[in-house]
Amino acid sequence: MAFDVIIRGGQVLDGTGAPAFRADVAIDGDRIAAVGRLEQAEAGLVVEAAGRYVAPGFVDCHAHGDAVFDDEEVQLAALRQGVTTFVLGQDGLSFAPGSSKTVRYATRYFAAVNGGLDMPWSSDLPADGSVSVDDLLSVYDRNTALNTAYLLPHGTIRYDVMEASPDEPSGDQLRQMLRRVEKGLSEGAVGMSTGLEYLPGRYATASELAALCRPLGRLPYVTHMRAYGARAGVGMDEVMEIAALSGAAMHVSHLHGPADVLLPLVARAHDRDVDLTFDTYPYLRGSTILAMVVLPPSVPAAEVGRAIEMLESDALDEHWESLEEVWPRLTISHAPGLTWSEGLTMVEAAERAGQKPADFCRRLLITTELEAGCVSARPDEGPEGEESVRRMLRHPAHTGGSDGIYVGGHPHPRGFGAFARFLGRHVRELGDWSWPEAIVHLASHPSRRFGLDDRGLVRPGFAADLVVIDPSTVADLATYAAPRTLAAGIDEVFVSGVRVLSGGALTGVTPGRALRSH
Repeated sequence: MAFDVIIRGGQVLDGTGAPAFRADVAIDGDRIAAVGRLEQAEAGLVVEAAGRYVAPGFVDCHAHGDAVFDDEEVQLAALRQGVTTFVLGQDGLSFAPGSSKTVRYATRYFAAVNGGLDMPWSSDLPADGSVSVDDLLSVYDRNTALNTAYLLPHGTIRYDVMEASPDEPSGDQLRQMLRRVEKGLSEGAVGMSTGLEYLPGRYATASELAALCRPLGRLPYVTHMRAYGARAGVGMDEVMEIAALSGAAMHVSHLHGPADVLLPLVARAHDRDVDLTFDTYPYLRGSTILAMVVLPPSVPAAEVGRAIEMLESDALDEHWESLEEVWPRLTISHAPGLTWSEGLTMVEAAERAGQKPADFCRRLLITTELEAGCVSARPDEGPEGEESVRRMLRHPAHTGGSDGIYVGGHPHPRGFGAFARFLGRHVRELGDWSWPEAIVHLASHPSRRFGLDDRGLVRPGFAADLVVIDPSTVADLATYAAPRTLAAGIDEVFVSGVRVLSGGALTGVTPGRALRSH
C-alpha cells in the first residue's frame, strides 16, 4: 500500500467519544484513506506521532476572522491550538450579502470586531462594492491555511432592505429579507446569525426572526442574545419563542454568566424539545466595541455622525456619571489614532492624558469615530465565576468557541489561547473533560451542528483535517498582559490533506476550503 501521507504511531481520538487507540492514519489527496496498523505501507511523507494524540481538527464555532482570515499571525494562532475551521459571519454583522452601501455600513460599524475591507484580498470582490455570499466564499476558498464556514448575518440583511430603521418590516420588506436568506443558503451559508444587542438587529422581533429562520432546515439559528448574565432568561425566552415559531435548531453564542441561572434555562429549552446548543470560551472577561459597553441606547451608534454630535454636546453628562464603577473594568484593545492607550485600562489611559475617565472615553470615541474596542472584566470575576465557566463547558450541549477578535494592538487573549486552554487547563489539569470528551466538544459536535458532514471524525472517507497533540505540553500562553502569545503543544496540523503546520511553523500553503452547506 502507498499513500500520500501517514501519521504513524499515535493514539487516535476519533471524535466519537471512544477511548484513544493506537493506529496509523493515512491520507490520500484531501481525504483520510485508512486508519489502522499500517506498518507495511509507504508514503511520500511520514509524520511520527508516538506519544501524542491524533485527532480531527477543531471547529471554532464563534470566530471574528472575517477580514483577517489570510493574516499569517491569525492562521498561526488558530493552528497552534488545533483549530482548522473558523465559523464566520457572527453576531449578525459581516460583509455579505449586501449592496455597496450595506457593506460599508457593516464594515464601519463592526470594524473593531471583524476588521475592515482595506485588505489586499478585497480587490477580488465585485468592483461595484456589492458582495454576495458566493463572492465572499470564493475569496475565502484556498486563500488561507484555515477552512471557513459562513453564517448569514441578519443585521447586514436587515440593513440592506431597511437601512437603520427601527420599524417592524412591512410584508414586502420581510419577503425581501427572506429572499436574501434563501439565496445565501443556496450559495453555501451554514446558518443565520443575529446580534440582538447590536444595530440594527436590536430592532428585530421574535416573529421577524422566526420567519427568516424557516428556510434553515437542519442548519442553526446562531444568536448573540438580547440579554446575558443574570438577565439571560430574557434572551433565552426569545430563543425558545423563535424555536417554537420556526422549528429551527438554536445555537446560543458565548453563553456566559452564573451557571445557576444559565443551566436551568438550557434544561428548560431541552425539556420543551428545543434543539439547543451553545458555545463558550474559557475566560471570564469579554471583548467588544467600546460604544456598546458605554453608550446608552439613545445614542445611534450605527450612525457615526449623529453619535459624535451627541458626544460633543452635554447631552450625556448625567450618563457618564453612572459609569464610575465601569471604568476600572475596561482595558482598551483597539484605538486607531490613540494607539498609545492600547493595553491600558480606561483609568490608566485617562491618568496619562490628564483627564477624567469619562472625558478620556468621550475623546477616545470621537477620535476613533466609534471604532474603539475594549476588553471588559465581569463583576463576577473570581472563583465563583471560574466555577460557572467549568460547569457550562461540561454540559453535553456545549461546543467550543473563542469569540476571537484579532483587531487592535491589545486584543483579548482568547483568539490566541482558548482551545489550548480547553485542553491544557480543563482536560489535563482540572479534568472537566476526558480527552475523548474534549474532541467531541471541539470537533465532532460542532461539525454536526453546522452541517459539516465530512469533518469532525478520524474515519476513512472524511476530510483530512488532522491535528497532532502533545497531551503533556499543550497549553495556552496568551495572557491579558501578553495576548498575542502563541499556544504550545500542537506542532503538526493538516488541512484538507495538506501539511499546514510543521514543527510549529506555517508551511506557507493555503489549502483551506470555504465549506458550503448542501
